[in-house]
Amino acid sequence: MRKYPKNSPQAAARIVALTLIADGDIGPEELALLENLAVHHQLGLERDALHAVIDTFCEDLLSSKQLNWSDACPVDEFTLAEMMAEIDDPLLRRTVLSICVKLAEVDDHVAEGESMVLIAAVAHWNLHYQMLRSPDTGLEAQPI
Repeated sequence: MRKYPKNSPQAAARIVALTLIADGDIGPEELALLENLAVHHQLGLERDALHAVIDTFCEDLLSSKQLNWSDACPVDEFTLAEMMAEIDDPLLRRTVLSICVKLAEVDDHVAEGESMVLIAAVAHWNLHYQMLRSPDTGLEAQPI
């Protein structure tokens, strides 16, 4: 698996790519959402550069022994942790997680693999508090 610099657009795009393929298929709804959300722009990439990261990630998976097209995440826990560790900027973490949640939900079904990626992001990035609403204050946590 390639290494990317911390907080680089490519590192962020690779996590988005993982969410795209985590259910074993990239559907037309997901591709349309990438365009509608201008994900490439949100991550600081040109459109073609985002697609190149997605292609490169798929190539890396195909050349590795860990690719498994079941309904589970196609990377092992160690690789998943390494990918998540490449993002340590709080704003970028929230941006990536927000994109990934929208991609996972776009087809009205969050597959096991997509869920595993989202849970890993929340856990590795310590964003649990983002998912909760404070009952005492009535204030909502920052949207993801």
